[in-house]
Amino acid sequence: MNFLDRFSSPQLQKLHSGKVRDSFRIDDRTRMIVVSDRLSAFDKVLETPIPTKGAILNGIANFWFEKSQDICENHFIEVIDPNISLVKEAEPIKVEMIVRGFLTGSIWREYERGKRIFSGVKLPDGLKRNQKLQTPILTPTTKEKNDREISPEEILQTGLADPGTWSKMAEISLKLFERGRELLEPKGFLLADTKYEFGKVGGKVILIDEIHTPDSSRFWSIAKYTKDPMSVDSLDKEYVREWLRKNIVDSAYPSVLPPEVVIETTKRYREIYSIITGQEFRISNTEVKTRIASNLIAKGLIKPGYVVIFMGSPSDIVHAKKIADVVESYGIKTDLRVVSAHKNGERIAEMVAEYNDSIEPGAAIAVAGRSNGLGGALGANLNIPVISCPPFTGKDDLMLNINSSLFMPSKIPASIILDPESAALGALRSLNIPSLRDKFSQEITRMKKSLMVEDERIRRG
Repeated sequence: MNFLDRFSSPQLQKLHSGKVRDSFRIDDRTRMIVVSDRLSAFDKVLETPIPTKGAILNGIANFWFEKSQDICENHFIEVIDPNISLVKEAEPIKVEMIVRGFLTGSIWREYERGKRIFSGVKLPDGLKRNQKLQTPILTPTTKEKNDREISPEEILQTGLADPGTWSKMAEISLKLFERGRELLEPKGFLLADTKYEFGKVGGKVILIDEIHTPDSSRFWSIAKYTKDPMSVDSLDKEYVREWLRKNIVDSAYPSVLPPEVVIETTKRYREIYSIITGQEFRISNTEVKTRIASNLIAKGLIKPGYVVIFMGSPSDIVHAKKIADVVESYGIKTDLRVVSAHKNGERIAEMVAEYNDSIEPGAAIAVAGRSNGLGGALGANLNIPVISCPPFTGKDDLMLNINSSLFMPSKIPASIILDPESAALGALRSLNIPSLRDKFSQEITRMKKSLMVEDERIRRG
């Protein structure tokens, strides 16, 4: 299926990888947020992605960012792909602001067990499941590996926020929740609860992350709630949580969803998108990583491809730079790395991950002399083309060590090109980028014409 479970580009500096979103630095004021199709539940990322989920979340969040600008400034700058937005670089405040309008979810389960005070808010006895609260309440949590409930007093005592910041976040959160209700109820839906996250830009509190999406909120049909408030269904990921609860094995939640649950979850996300935005969700059928790469290249955020040059030793830098200079002259990004197949080969599997998951075309060149185990090790771990270009110091060195590069184990497709310029050109051609192929065709034509001219010149003396 066509989905975005992982995003990687060696041309971008990754700042953070969350349960669903990945962040990359663009410059000191701007970061890029990639919303994947991963789904998390009970502080765990499931192995099964939900196709188009990331684009739906991104679209819904950006809709709400626009509709709530008068309440609070937010970090949104622009969309550059259905799954990707550019946002303002902000200093995050490590508190999630949970606003609850109904007694449901985790708070109901705790209430049912006898708990009455939540984040400093006391609830009366006698309430029922999914009952509407007299007024919406704030039950903030920390932003940690496992979020925990925290009271306003603890937030101030621990320095997570100063009094002015806390007061501002509380005020804005309740106003945003009311705005969500105002827009959803005429469309036949209730905003049962939600969460907001904030950051600071120049000391000013702004809204970040997401707002009123199926990942952060519960949406209930008013008609269904009126008919049976005790078992109202949700158009959000609560559907997945309920399935996980019903399918616990050996006290553990499943990590894989069956196809029918994936299909139903996708359907629900698309439905809530249409309800919120008033438009049907539409997206290109182009393979998602191909589409993203094209959009990032068009925006000038990445080059059309890259060549990563792995050196077995820092002493190989002169040889590696000869290769890099040729590659970069064609407008392709180079990435220089140092790793030894023999001395710290255990790092190779870790290092190649970002290249194996890269959205843009890539190739690798191994620069290691003597006993060249690097080319083979890379060929065994990378899913992009690998070329060995050993830095031989002379004919004796070449004759003594060439076999270690020529003979690879079975199913290890690492080729060898001895000349640095030719190795660079071989890597560039392996990228199979149309614009580069056009350049190479022009160069081939010029080379042939040049030889014909020289032939004519020499023949005629």
